[in-house]
Amino acid sequence: MRKTVVALATAAAVAVTAIPAQAATLPPLKEDLLKASISGLPNPETTGALVRITGRAGEWSGVSGVSNLETNAPVNPRGSFRIGSTTKIFTAVLVLQLAQERRIDLEAPVQRYLPGVLPATYPPIPVYTLLEHTSGLPHIDIPQMADPQWVVDHRFDSWTPAQVLATATKHPHEFTPGTAQKYSNTSYIVAGMLVEKITGQSYRRALTERITDPLGLCHTYEPGNDPHLPNPAARGYITVQGKLVDVTEMNQSIPWAAGGMISTAAELDTFITALFRGRLLGPAMMDRLFKVPNVQTVNNGGPAMYSQGLQTITLNGVTMWGKTGSRYGYSSGVFATRDLARKAAYSVNVTTKSTEGQPRIVLKIADAATR
Repeated sequence: MRKTVVALATAAAVAVTAIPAQAATLPPLKEDLLKASISGLPNPETTGALVRITGRAGEWSGVSGVSNLETNAPVNPRGSFRIGSTTKIFTAVLVLQLAQERRIDLEAPVQRYLPGVLPATYPPIPVYTLLEHTSGLPHIDIPQMADPQWVVDHRFDSWTPAQVLATATKHPHEFTPGTAQKYSNTSYIVAGMLVEKITGQSYRRALTERITDPLGLCHTYEPGNDPHLPNPAARGYITVQGKLVDVTEMNQSIPWAAGGMISTAAELDTFITALFRGRLLGPAMMDRLFKVPNVQTVNNGGPAMYSQGLQTITLNGVTMWGKTGSRYGYSSGVFATRDLARKAAYSVNVTTKSTEGQPRIVLKIADAATR
């Protein structure tokens, strides 16, 4: 299986069309702004941060704060961290690879491949809508997770994908698939289940054989029910009743294929570089990876911002593609210009998990990386 995947990836790299040039339009890196964006740590909102900027338009890396509040050890730039919803890029690639192999028809309804998994009252949901958040599936509904004390008390609980999905599908379907965009972990839980059904493998095995092993990513994986985060790693803390509680060790079976993976800044850089160069997908699937649907978002009526696997943002005139991620104690992401002239990977240890928007320090990092 591994030889087949490597051969497909090599063929895709040869076939992929040229990517647009942008390096000439990028501003030079401003090290003073990057340093300032992560300065003053630890503070009540963030205990530590690491940032890695690469690409032919300039390189910079930096750390700030501490990796452990008890020992005051510095943040290790090679440390592992929870990547949260950046996992979605990996899941989308797996589904697109299966479509490339004609084992999945992206226009076909999910129900064809996963009969009985979704309620009979739901309409046919095309596979591609899972990846671009236009499926209309309701949110995962575990309301206790808004309570930090519940999170701490239940951080070692184990959930199956079916149990997680059931919390969402007890609600009605929300809108006609493909007509609007609403960000949802539910769609990527279903996408992970689809990968397992079609491959006959666990999500973790498919991820290993199709992406991480071919790219030599030794520290990037889906941990299953293992709550540990391998060293070196910055500890993750959340605020509970005014006190910081260490939640570094936590079972990630709830986010799973939507947000459960672990990686490092260097390996996220390697992954997005290989992905954008066409090593994992051929031209047709690469087009899907960078095509944002012409629909509006449900939340604010603005234009869609998610493609079939990526998120696009334009800051200071610089357009980048990638994904943010958030887990308790960790906020991270990886982004790059389409031509890879500038790439950014980061992890910050925030003490409150935001349910809306990005932490202030992440906004400062993004601004500094594009100004």
